[in-house]
Amino acid sequence: MTPQQRLNALLELVSERGNVTITEIGETLGISPATARRDLSILADQRLITRTHGGAAALGAGYELPLQYKIARQAEAKTAIARTAAELVRPGETVGVNGGTTTTEVARALGKSERFIRADGETGLTIVTNALNIGYELSVRAHVKIVVTGGVARRQSYELVGSLVSNALAAFALDTVILGVDGLSGQYGATTLHEGEAEVSRHFSQVARRVIVVADATKLMKSTFARICRLAEIDVLVTDAEVPASFAAELAAASVELVVAS
Repeated sequence: MTPQQRLNALLELVSERGNVTITEIGETLGISPATARRDLSILADQRLITRTHGGAAALGAGYELPLQYKIARQAEAKTAIARTAAELVRPGETVGVNGGTTTTEVARALGKSERFIRADGETGLTIVTNALNIGYELSVRAHVKIVVTGGVARRQSYELVGSLVSNALAAFALDTVILGVDGLSGQYGATTLHEGEAEVSRHFSQVARRVIVVADATKLMKSTFARICRLAEIDVLVTDAEVPASFAAELAAASVELVVAS
């Protein structure tokens, strides 16, 4: 385990349990007390956790891991989902992409794909995003026209939120939107942790002819704080594994096409 992977695992452990002791960290991650204390100090210095006597605590209920610490989670699943989702996009389309680790992988797959390279040198794909990191990465792809909305940046996710984003999206007509979510269920539909990001994703879905949700199995049959859209407003779900029969039935009832990445 590399130092970055260890920090990822430690931060995730604190986030999930709320409070952890040095002993629990050592037993769970297989590291020495000295290493655990040193790593906790690094995370505390970055204001990602709070040090306690003999351990650490999360900053609060519903704490959201910063994007850079989410990248290693379900990495293989997200890469497979990204490849499959990118294949659903047709050359010449205008595609909306919100922020997140899975959608970042989709954007990378789109940027690398030779299907969108035109012989005349013109752009073969237009991507509209509110994610600063996606805009930055794709800005070097000559065959991709990248449009970044305005808005106020969230440090947790690199996403732009607020009325500036909504106003910008209202002026667009998108062929497809690819949405990353934190939860997807029959009762609440697509959800995320932050209400500002939910509002942006909702506007994305409202100005697109086709809505594709990309979510690994850990996000399914669960809900988080802020609702994005109903299940019936989603056209396609791309995930990494077969879903339980009960959830498959809910998807079918809502006319959501289920695509399992290979």
